Amino acid sequence: MSEKIFNHLAKELNVQLQQVTATVAMLDEGSTVPFIARYRKEVTGGLDDIQLRTLEERLRYLRELEDRRATVIASVEEQGKMTDALKKAFLEAASKTELEDLYLPYKQKRRTKAQIAIEAGLLPLADALLNDPTLVPEDQATQYLNTEFKIATTKDALDGARFILMERFAEDATLIGAVRNYLDKNADIIVAVVPGKEVEGEKFRDYFEHTEKLKTMPSHRALAVFRGRNEGILQFQMGLDGTPARESVTCESMICDHFKLKNENRPADSWLMQVVRWTWRVKLLSHIETDLVGKLREKSEDDAISVFAKNLKDLLLAAPAGARTTLGLDPGFRSGVKVVVVKDSGDIAEHGVIYPHQPQNQWQQAIEVLALLCRKYEVDLVAIGNGTASRETDKLVNELVKQNPTLKLNKIVVSEAGASVYSASVLAAQEFPDLDVTIRGAISIAKRLQDPLAELVKIDPKAIGVGQYQHDVSQVALARSLDAVVEDCVNGVGVDLNTASEPLLTKVSGLTKSVASQIIAFRHKIGQFDNRKQLLEVPRLGAKAFEQAAGFLKIANGSNPLDNSSVHPEAYSVIEAMLAKNNKTIGQIVGDSAFLRSIDPKEFANDLVGEVTIKDILKELEKPGRDPRPEFKTATFDDSVEEIKDLRLNMILEGVVTNVTNFGAFVDVGVHQDGLVHISALSHTFVEDPSKVVKAGDIVKVKVMEVDADRKRIALTMRLDDDASQVEKSNDNKPQRGGARSSQNHNRKQNQEAPANTMASLFAKAGLKK
Repeated sequence: MSEKIFNHLAKELNVQLQQVTATVAMLDEGSTVPFIARYRKEVTGGLDDIQLRTLEERLRYLRELEDRRATVIASVEEQGKMTDALKKAFLEAASKTELEDLYLPYKQKRRTKAQIAIEAGLLPLADALLNDPTLVPEDQATQYLNTEFKIATTKDALDGARFILMERFAEDATLIGAVRNYLDKNADIIVAVVPGKEVEGEKFRDYFEHTEKLKTMPSHRALAVFRGRNEGILQFQMGLDGTPARESVTCESMICDHFKLKNENRPADSWLMQVVRWTWRVKLLSHIETDLVGKLREKSEDDAISVFAKNLKDLLLAAPAGARTTLGLDPGFRSGVKVVVVKDSGDIAEHGVIYPHQPQNQWQQAIEVLALLCRKYEVDLVAIGNGTASRETDKLVNELVKQNPTLKLNKIVVSEAGASVYSASVLAAQEFPDLDVTIRGAISIAKRLQDPLAELVKIDPKAIGVGQYQHDVSQVALARSLDAVVEDCVNGVGVDLNTASEPLLTKVSGLTKSVASQIIAFRHKIGQFDNRKQLLEVPRLGAKAFEQAAGFLKIANGSNPLDNSSVHPEAYSVIEAMLAKNNKTIGQIVGDSAFLRSIDPKEFANDLVGEVTIKDILKELEKPGRDPRPEFKTATFDDSVEEIKDLRLNMILEGVVTNVTNFGAFVDVGVHQDGLVHISALSHTFVEDPSKVVKAGDIVKVKVMEVDADRKRIALTMRLDDDASQVEKSNDNKPQRGGARSSQNHNRKQNQEAPANTMASLFAKAGLKK
């Protein structure tokens, strides 16, 4: 079976069979994707981390399929019903759905009406009427009356025969596949509001009368509809050409065609047509619609998870401010502003609470306290949480800077998403057992400015809140995807072995939570790691874990400069050979681009370290320890804009992208409510994927196109020559909605042609809320 899976993967991923075989072998041996992607390029033929993640995911699916295939075949063989043709069909089934279609007639189930009818001897009656419609049903049925099986009338007999044929028709795998495929390509999903729920379901009003092609329905709209149904606001059904009746007619015709049935007014034709109608409406309709809706949900969830993963990656790889003393402020009104000073070493210098806002209004006292702290600890950065009282606290810091110009502070508003989750966690209690929960939140805000990656790994990715309908998707699949993103990001950047926290070490390739804990304990014992070899002295960290982890763990100012690079220890001997041949030291070649580019990788390649890896090593030695993250920059919010009511049409503002979805990007412009730049307003050119234009953390300039304070919705555009006055003019001339609407080409048409003058409807259409 492995060979079959490997061949399938090679064809599906368009790679060589050898690449698949070698990769799967390493995965099965316990190697991680980050390790394979970086240090085994020769073995995999250069597969990158994205290809490896896809291969890993598909491998899991195909192995589950093979396990299920074996179970199905064994079950049918135990029943004594296996034939060569059936076994061939089972072995060739390419998906779980196809396999289950084939298995349906043989699946163990409670006694059905069809089985009871067969036991009553009605199978010949069913076959006779199916094979010869010229027979009169009532006349034939008189031959099958049987008081023992409660077949007292001809109607009883014909009902039993109908049940037999209905089950036979509904369990025909070829028919099911044909009908499902046809509806998958052509069916509409027809959505309506549940009568009486119009007011309660106001946020779903754009779906109260909505029709859309099932196949092209975007994930965000599908998930919105599913959420509406789960909340009892929306209901939906499938149809063709906008009507369920058309679907029934078409599918019943497909059943007739499959079994070669025609209504030629022969005696049994009417009865057979009734069998077909009941087969569709009682048996197949709900089964196939469940499959197709399930497929739509699965696709939509996959898209939503992908969006979340992209946003999380961008957030984790946001530019770090670095080792700079930071004042962390967790804003609040009545509870006060929590204050903490985090030194450039990461240690907590001082903490407390100030009350500059209502009801205490200790404004000047708060400024004096902050000024004292900033001078005492030479604070460089001020991190302000973006929650309640954020803009008021930002204004406080502005006043602090004005009154104390010598401080030279840089203030940044930081997303505090997940900070409260972290502050109340067991991990936070272990890190800061003597500090109040609220102070831990301020620490998180400060540290995520210094190093977003190191701090955010302490928080469940789902709590960071950069997803699209994240609570509506499979939590298992979401967690698996997000964990992979965190692992890739951590290993892509690398980890300082002497400063990393346990949560950060846990995400390093090959390290478990228990081993990470042992590393921390060992570090406390010896003071600091001097070289990577010392890792082998850590309890429970064996050779395999060392192989997987060593290249991602860096040691600054250690005895071996290579330990502060991404060069794996297994390749040190190659570098030593280069040094020996050229009579140089490691210190002489690090950063010497001319020398490093003169090296011929072929000359030093061996069985373990090939040419591709040596090329990577030479690039690393040019700039060892290079951080792949971008340069640290900050956005400047308009001081005159603090609340949504301060926004004016055509106002141009600077903001930070907080979330990217399939339908656009949300931007924080400093009013406690993110605005939406719809996909159609991201660029003057067609945008298929918003993540290709912006990513979470980007600083962008936007123009205000529409403000709905009541619904807390802000429509923005990145096309700064758009004119908001056109929005009002368009809305004034907009016809009233009525009847079912088809939006098959809605997204593409709006993206290519529509200016921001339709932004209001697009905002609501795009998604219900951030």
